[in-house]
Amino acid sequence: LSRASSLVMSRRNRPQAVPPAAAAAAAPPSARFALRKLNSRPAMDAEAASARWSVLSLAIRQIFRHDASELSFEDLYRSAYNLVLHKFGTLLYEGVCAEIELHLAQAAVQVAEAGRVGDGAALLRSATDAWADHRLTMVMVRDILMYMDRTYVPLQRRRPVYDAGTVAFRVQVWGHPQIGTKLGRVLLDGVAGERAGGMCDRGLMRSACGMLSELGRVDGTDVYRAAFEDGFLAETAEFYRAEMGGAVATGGTAAYVATATARIAEETARVGHYLAACTAGPLGEVLDRELVTAHHKALVADPDGGAAALCVRGDASGVAGLYGLFLRVPKTVDALRAAVAAHATSTGRALLEAAVEEGPVAFVKGVLEMRERYGEIVEMGFGGEKKGRKAIQDAFEDFVNVDARAASYLVTYIDELLRGGLKGLSDVETEQRLDAALTIFRYIHDKDVFESYYKSSLARRLLSGRSVSDDAERSVVARLKAECGYQFTHRLEGMFNDMRISRETMECYKRECRARGGTRSGAGVEMAVDVLTTGYWPGRNPAPCVLPDEVQRATAKFSSFYLQKHTGRKLAWQTAAGTAEVRATFDGGRKHDLCVSTYQMCLLALFNGNETLTLQEIREGSGVPDGELERHLISLCTPKHRILRKASRGKFIAPDDSFTFNGAFSSRLKRVKVPLVSMKETVRPGEAKPGAPGMGDAAAAGAVPAPVEEDRRHLIEAAVVRVMKARRTLGHNDLVAEVTRQLSARFAPPPQFVKRRIESLIEREYLERSGDDRRVYSYVA
Repeated sequence: LSRASSLVMSRRNRPQAVPPAAAAAAAPPSARFALRKLNSRPAMDAEAASARWSVLSLAIRQIFRHDASELSFEDLYRSAYNLVLHKFGTLLYEGVCAEIELHLAQAAVQVAEAGRVGDGAALLRSATDAWADHRLTMVMVRDILMYMDRTYVPLQRRRPVYDAGTVAFRVQVWGHPQIGTKLGRVLLDGVAGERAGGMCDRGLMRSACGMLSELGRVDGTDVYRAAFEDGFLAETAEFYRAEMGGAVATGGTAAYVATATARIAEETARVGHYLAACTAGPLGEVLDRELVTAHHKALVADPDGGAAALCVRGDASGVAGLYGLFLRVPKTVDALRAAVAAHATSTGRALLEAAVEEGPVAFVKGVLEMRERYGEIVEMGFGGEKKGRKAIQDAFEDFVNVDARAASYLVTYIDELLRGGLKGLSDVETEQRLDAALTIFRYIHDKDVFESYYKSSLARRLLSGRSVSDDAERSVVARLKAECGYQFTHRLEGMFNDMRISRETMECYKRECRARGGTRSGAGVEMAVDVLTTGYWPGRNPAPCVLPDEVQRATAKFSSFYLQKHTGRKLAWQTAAGTAEVRATFDGGRKHDLCVSTYQMCLLALFNGNETLTLQEIREGSGVPDGELERHLISLCTPKHRILRKASRGKFIAPDDSFTFNGAFSSRLKRVKVPLVSMKETVRPGEAKPGAPGMGDAAAAGAVPAPVEEDRRHLIEAAVVRVMKARRTLGHNDLVAEVTRQLSARFAPPPQFVKRRIESLIEREYLERSGDDRRVYSYVA
């Protein structure tokens, strides 16, 4: 369509350029240009409008009948355009709506009849076909009435023609009493049949669900939810409640997980196949509630396939199945983590109790096996998630820190490795063994207890020369230094330094002895001395025993040499830590070299001039402390190494006992090592152990050793003073928290212990309480 111009000029009448004089001569004197107004558009009356509408209505009916091949859509568009332009938009709009409703009323009758004659599938197919036909014809009608949709509809606040047709379909067809309700039931039956293993026409179901979603799009009426989704979700919940109700008890956890996983995949696929996308969220909530939340406790606690059983078998894939299912509901994963961690804790505590019978090495090996098993469960079962790792770490820390026994057992295990357990292994295998042992060390909170035990163990290896490798020893110390810092290992490094200096000192001493014309350090005695720095090495300073005269002369000679080289120093002989080789002559001239402790050497030396001695005479002649005297005597009277015979019968020593040198002792070995019995073997039933409690006593009882307890008192007091000196005034809780934070690298001080040290500092006037609040402390300069 085009509008006529008010001035029309053709090419042949276009004015030509001519000279003015010629133009004046050629033109008539009275000729002028006259402009006239273009004829205005003729007005359309009601009769003409009705005629045009009749043509349009007939054409719309032909479109509904699919008989539009001879229609001129340009003419139809122009007719609709003119009706709107001449203010007959209401006639056009209402007439179109009436035609649509009339057509849909007839379509509803046909759909209902199809449902009455056929089955549910026929009804579903008829309804979806009617909907597809309606959408197609409404597109054609919308194109004809495009001008009305652009101008009349917005001004009059009416629905566009296509939307009005959608609402009319919902009212006339879906709202028909024989269609809507039945169609919703047909859809639900189709889903139920598919769940039961049957087949359904997924294309037809998809078309029907799409139709329901589209019917409510215009005015926000959720036809899909009201007609289908609510019932679908309710029947889904009921179906899985019935199907999976006793599945855990009857089929077990593995079967349940497999079935639930398959069902979830099936329902997820169903959304993709024909359900509306908006159903995915509510459907997932139903599945989570009925398949996961409702049964997660039973799954975790299942004695045959639950968390504990899977951990016992080390079944990481089984844990992965549970984890993958529970991951849909995060709080159920917490229950799975807690169950796995609880099993790890109970298993570790059982190992700790069994170590009393099986020994420390068995405990550490069991923990390492547990760590490997649970590490695989975390990596494969929990996908390596941080929360899973943290749960297992907390579980290991729980049973490792029950008391001090775990630290003692780990030191014993490392001692076994360094004494000979690493012999024959490659460097890579050695590093792996040491790294595995150090992983347990990371679980220990009371690092100072481990340090105390390890220092004693290292001292025994260094002084006895029983370490398999100096490199391995230094490698362990380097690892501890990397974990805890220089302050933790400076004493251990000082011990290595003492041993190096001692070797150099002995070489110098031997050179001087040779220069003076002898090869021995004393009359008939060859002596090796280790000079140890006080503070680096463990142990108390007990009074030395009475050494044999030959040994005394040798020690005096070395002391004179050493003090000349190092003025201002003082030597204290640690006879409790020494060893000796004594050549003993038995009946028939048989000679054996006895490898004994320094105390045992002193005891045996008393029998050089005496065949028999009483216990009191031995005590007075040797000067060995009472706590060690019985232990060393019993070691010399054991059936396998009976160097001495005691007068009394039985295992223990009587107060009035006497001992006789056993000249009949014999052994196949030239060099006989006499081991020491443990201290507990010298204690009679119901009798307290003699002497002050030592490291071994504390380790057996799981208590913190007394020396470590004493060190802790000093460390806590120093930390309190350091904090208060910086802060000047601080509340009780803040002070305890800060002290705990500063000391956490070495141990975790109990709040009551910190409180007692604060009170001790108040008594000694390092701190004072505030006059306004007794829970606030001030530093006293």
